[in-house]
Amino acid sequence: MTDVLLALLGVLLAITVGAAGEYYRQIRRVRREYEAAKEAVGDIVLSFNRQLRRQDGKLELVAYKAEAVSSKSGKALKKAVENEKELCSLTAKIDVSAETRENLLARIGEMDKMVRDSVASQKNLAAKVSAIEKETKRFPAVSESRVGAVMPIKREKVLAPLTETELSVLETLVGEGAQTAPEIRGRIRLSREHTARLMKKLYEEGYLERDTTKIPFKYRAKKEMKKLLGKTESETV
Repeated sequence: MTDVLLALLGVLLAITVGAAGEYYRQIRRVRREYEAAKEAVGDIVLSFNRQLRRQDGKLELVAYKAEAVSSKSGKALKKAVENEKELCSLTAKIDVSAETRENLLARIGEMDKMVRDSVASQKNLAAKVSAIEKETKRFPAVSESRVGAVMPIKREKVLAPLTETELSVLETLVGEGAQTAPEIRGRIRLSREHTARLMKKLYEEGYLERDTTKIPFKYRAKKEMKKLLGKTESETV
């Protein structure tokens, strides 16, 4: 019963850690979007300021020309009308830019709220993980010798679900030590994708340990598998 509870707690802890990792990735993604939005708003503001400065210069130029040609013919008046139309068009563009800026600011506010909510959720998740760890510590640990006495491991039963290729991989890792998936691939002569799936399956089903500190990952057989594969048929129960 204790083993079952420990297993359930282990599963819950793994699920919780996975969820925490997912929350952390979401937070990082939202943070990147937030930073990108900030940069976009900064670029828009700079562009908006440059347009304003250009328009101020144009306005001053138009005013100067208007004063210079005020006494001339209707051609100069027509040019002034065209300039006025251009100014109206530019003003409309400036209004659109201002509206876009407001929308971006509203989006940034929403992202900031999402980040705060994600941080709060992560804190709640951390509290739940801590509570689960405390509950786990309440159960007494069962010694390996006692487990072996109560529930002996049968070699045939443990290895029965494995294919010949998977068993060959286990024996290779037991005999030669930790290896990467490309190194194993050279021994079993399968495709890169098939080998990667096979190693992942053996790891997820508890036959192997995985070192993720370097890429490609290194896989090694668990101590239990080393003991099990080291037994002879006469030694199995």
